[in-house]
Amino acid sequence: MEQKIKQDTTGVIGVNIRRIRKRKGIGQVELVRMMNLRGIPITRECLVKIERGVQHVQLQQLRAIRDVLDTTYEKLLD
Repeated sequence: MEQKIKQDTTGVIGVNIRRIRKRKGIGQVELVRMMNLRGIPITRECLVKIERGVQHVQLQQLRAIRDVLDTTYEKLLD
């Protein structure tokens, strides 16, 4: 079973994902496509929920987001 990373009530992980994604000029559909190409099954709807802080992110998803956005765990989690 894949480990999930729980977001706190502020949804800081999702906020950071969205901020970094937008700063790099990557749309949600593009991020989802790039993750799927890496073998990480995710839908745009799932990404929207993660960015809004209403869904926990799986460790494999966070790893793929980190790699696709070329960022660090620290920037995603702070």
